[in-house]
Amino acid sequence: MKISKEELHKLPLVPGCYLFRNKEGEVIYVGKAKQIRKRVSNYFRESGHDTKTALLIENIHTIDFIATNNEVEALLLENNLIKKHYPKYNIDLKDSRAYSYIYLATDSSLPFITVDRGKTSGAGEYYGPFVSGAYRKTIMEVLSRTFRILTKNPSPRMKKLIDPTEYNGRVSKARRILRGEVDKLIQELESERGEASKKTYYEYAQTLTRQIEALESLKEKQVVELTRAFDAHIINYVKSGDEVYILVFTIRAGILEGKQEYILEYNPGFLEEFMLRYYDTTPIPQEIIIPERVDEAIEQYLTGIKKKKVSIIVPQKGEKKELLDLVLLNVQNTFFYGRERLGALKDALKLPKLPIVMECFDISHLSGTGTVASMVQFREGVPDKENYRKFKIRAPIENDDYTAMNEVIARRYIRVKRGEIKAPDLIIVDGGRGQLNAAREALKNTGVEIPVISLAKREEEVYMPEESEPIRLPKNNRGLQLLQAIRDEAHRFAIGYQKLLRQKNLTK
Repeated sequence: MKISKEELHKLPLVPGCYLFRNKEGEVIYVGKAKQIRKRVSNYFRESGHDTKTALLIENIHTIDFIATNNEVEALLLENNLIKKHYPKYNIDLKDSRAYSYIYLATDSSLPFITVDRGKTSGAGEYYGPFVSGAYRKTIMEVLSRTFRILTKNPSPRMKKLIDPTEYNGRVSKARRILRGEVDKLIQELESERGEASKKTYYEYAQTLTRQIEALESLKEKQVVELTRAFDAHIINYVKSGDEVYILVFTIRAGILEGKQEYILEYNPGFLEEFMLRYYDTTPIPQEIIIPERVDEAIEQYLTGIKKKKVSIIVPQKGEKKELLDLVLLNVQNTFFYGRERLGALKDALKLPKLPIVMECFDISHLSGTGTVASMVQFREGVPDKENYRKFKIRAPIENDDYTAMNEVIARRYIRVKRGEIKAPDLIIVDGGRGQLNAAREALKNTGVEIPVISLAKREEEVYMPEESEPIRLPKNNRGLQLLQAIRDEAHRFAIGYQKLLRQKNLTK
């Protein structure tokens, strides 16, 4: 099935995992990416795919995604999602093992650390998982050598030789390091590395560099796989206008494994109403994590249905608060990607509706010759490059931007009149009052009504048909920043086209 450009542009440019589903809704492929939209778009832009990839693309019916805070989370989530769904086109990864943890055995008077794959060692403390085996090994070495933490259960003789109070103090420091509190130790190691380099102890300096990199990796937290195995739902939302956009993340055995999307009409008790409706048909987990308190009767009601204690938690900090924030990140990227700047622009210019699709025009010439025009289209606040257009100006003009703007606007939007293309929500022209008037005249003569504004470069003033004076927005206004980005992109595209034509003429 052909995936539309609109669907691709709804994907965010953030780290995370993407899931391809077939027409039956089955997950047929799971992948990870630094930028989800860019990676997914490549599947549909590139040619010459091998047979397996071509079959995959042919069977893609819908695309889903889960955004993450960083690439480490994306890698871990990919591994977990593959194990959950066993996608048809992830054959090479089906047998991949779980990433390993550092396990702190606490059922001894002298705790010790070991490597554990799959949280099978016992009821101690698990730290990780570690994507890099080399970093995990180096961290184990730092803890055992620098902090002299035991790496196996000590013998009775060893226990007699170690002071428990002093040793447990070192274990407390090791815990902080495993939680990512490593800045002080990194500073000490960097100082030591500097001294080693001065004394030309280069091999030792390289060892210290590896230790620093390993400790730095601990600072990049991840929350898609938790240190405690439990089942939970994490619910978060964003209210926009008269609607509420809700996501529910499912945690099973401490691992994030999926999300569900809902859009409801807003009312003051929507969250309680949603939970009652949702758990009427959905198995109830042991924990439900939400962003605000609800009536205590909800918890009692769900406990009665499950016949086991159900805890509704509103975390203020820690791992569960980070999970709530991750769900909020996904709400924003699922429903509102690019819309924050659109909302700011709509409010600043008092536009009648959100300018989902905007088209911007720029005129370029060289000393009045070789005049060309460019049009760039932004959709949902991001470039839609497949809808960019270039124009050679036909009128025999010399250094007349107004005539050129009039011509290109008329040529573009006569196609709207004919029903060949859809009208954008907003037209932007590069220039001042003169360019704006030229564009308005072209629209009037064409018989098309579309909101149009102009943006003048020097003072970044916005000219609007209804306003006698230009509008000056604060430099930090998100709407102005979006206008500048669109205008600059149109200018870049026009200059590139003008140079290309000039080069062709020189060649001739």
